Amino acid sequence: QVQLVESGGGLVQAGGSLRLSCAASGRTFSVYSMGWFRQAPGKERESVAAISWSGGNTYYADSVKGRFTISRDNAKNALYLQMNSLKPEDTAVYYCAASPGTYGSSWSAYDYWGQGTQVTVSS
Repeated sequence: QVQLVESGGGLVQAGGSLRLSCAASGRTFSVYSMGWFRQAPGKERESVAAISWSGGNTYYADSVKGRFTISRDNAKNALYLQMNSLKPEDTAVYYCAASPGTYGSSWSAYDYWGQGTQVTVSS
C-alpha cells in the first residue's frame, strides 16, 4: 500500500499562487503514476493533472493548462502541484492519488488517495 498526505492548501486571492505537496510512504513511490484531483462542493471529483512514474509524461485538464504544473521527486517520495494565476473557480478540496497503471484522468484508475487539502481562492 501507499499512504499519501497532502499539504500546502490555504486561502489565496485571485491571481495568486499556491504549491501543493503530497508526501508518499509505504511501497516504492517511483513505480506509481500520480495524479491530482479536486472536488468542489456540490460537484463531482475532477482530474486536474497527472504524471507518469518517471515524470516524463504529463496530463492537464483544459481548465488548468498554462497555469498549473505537476512534478514529482522520486528521491523524496513527493508529488507537487504548482498553481499560478488562481481563479475563484479553482476553489476545491485537492487530492493526490497513486495508480499502479498508466497515468491518466480517470479517477477509477487510482487505487490510493490522500485525505485532501482545501484550496480557497477569493475574488
